[in-house]
Amino acid sequence: MNIMLIGGGGREHAILRSLKKNPAVETVYTLPGNGGMANESVCTGIGATDLDGIARFASEYPVDYAVVAPDDPLVLGCVDRLSEMGIPCFGPNADAAIIEGSKAFSKNLMKKYNIPTAQYEIFTELEAALEYLDTAPIPTVVKADGLALGKGVIIAQTREEAKQAVTEMMAGGKFGKSGTTVVIEEFLEGPEVSVLSFTDGTCVKPMVSSMDHKRAKDHDEGLNTGGMGTVAPNPYYTDEVAQQCMDEIFLPTIRAMKAEGRTFKGCLYFGLMLTKNGPKVIEYNCRFGDPETQVVLPLLESDLLTIMQACTNGTLEQTEVKFSEKHACCVITASAGYPEAYQKGYPITMTAEADAHTYVAGAKLQGDTLVTSGGRVTGTTAVADTLKDAITEAYRLADGVQFTDSYRRSDIGQRALQA
Repeated sequence: MNIMLIGGGGREHAILRSLKKNPAVETVYTLPGNGGMANESVCTGIGATDLDGIARFASEYPVDYAVVAPDDPLVLGCVDRLSEMGIPCFGPNADAAIIEGSKAFSKNLMKKYNIPTAQYEIFTELEAALEYLDTAPIPTVVKADGLALGKGVIIAQTREEAKQAVTEMMAGGKFGKSGTTVVIEEFLEGPEVSVLSFTDGTCVKPMVSSMDHKRAKDHDEGLNTGGMGTVAPNPYYTDEVAQQCMDEIFLPTIRAMKAEGRTFKGCLYFGLMLTKNGPKVIEYNCRFGDPETQVVLPLLESDLLTIMQACTNGTLEQTEVKFSEKHACCVITASAGYPEAYQKGYPITMTAEADAHTYVAGAKLQGDTLVTSGGRVTGTTAVADTLKDAITEAYRLADGVQFTDSYRRSDIGQRALQA
């Protein structure tokens, strides 16, 4: 069986390794893939948003199944395009991917179907947004409506900060078209939980919960990033909370999307805040999270390809989705300066042991040498019987990944340990 995997980051490297556990998988073509995936897949170099290039490749090579992992191609309609060619896909079509593609859509969906979320207002005019901020409760959260590489959310501690964020998005073009509409919402407090879930549009089977570490520096200081590390499971996400989320958030969301004529199949990510008034949705993603995938999939005991095909075929209810009772920790090694300016092109060395536990994100091959090409370069994951052991082992293994100007947070998982 030949699989086409769209994407080229650490998340895709984790998906690649899980897919290859199935003995029926012969070749995985990665589009574009990256230097760290080259030994395990056929990297094509075709961009994840190059839908014409993807379709052309799919027509020229034997592809039995496609996994579309990143948000951009999903929102652009990559699944629609491949499905029209007769290629079965894992991932939502464009009509369903709007749940991440437009925050205004997702907020209005939650309001219409009584799914718990933060109070909010949507603005398409700068003056109206600025006027609203004169009296809005502070702190407040300002979000670009569209996709913004995980950087389109500003938690403003002052009115001035909120107004600056809105102005930069709506008038300054900071996020292009994604920021022409903004959502201003209530600041929620409580532990954050990420829950990825498999769904075939009717049935939903959540994966093990996780805790992301978004800030660039220790003690949750510094700028927001795409994620500097993760642990799973999240200790705040108890069985009782999980049941409440299933009843009040997960199933209602799947049913709401179906009722809107936007049946969602694939991986639906729930970003949750466990407030004193119960769990509330901070955001939806229409795909596997990064770096949550790097701790969740190593704990999956069932076969990933079988589950993905069940989501496509509508047979998830009859398909086993089983996770280990163990704990996992992923530590990101990044380029100094990320998420702002950073240098590229530094050679990466890895011990054999580290290599076996490391997912490569921002790296490419120069000749036979793997060199840095992005902000988040690698994610090293360890699985152990206890969270403490998983954290210790992840850091030990991550020490086997070396390149000039590398840096990583030293406190991944500490908040979870205290919980």
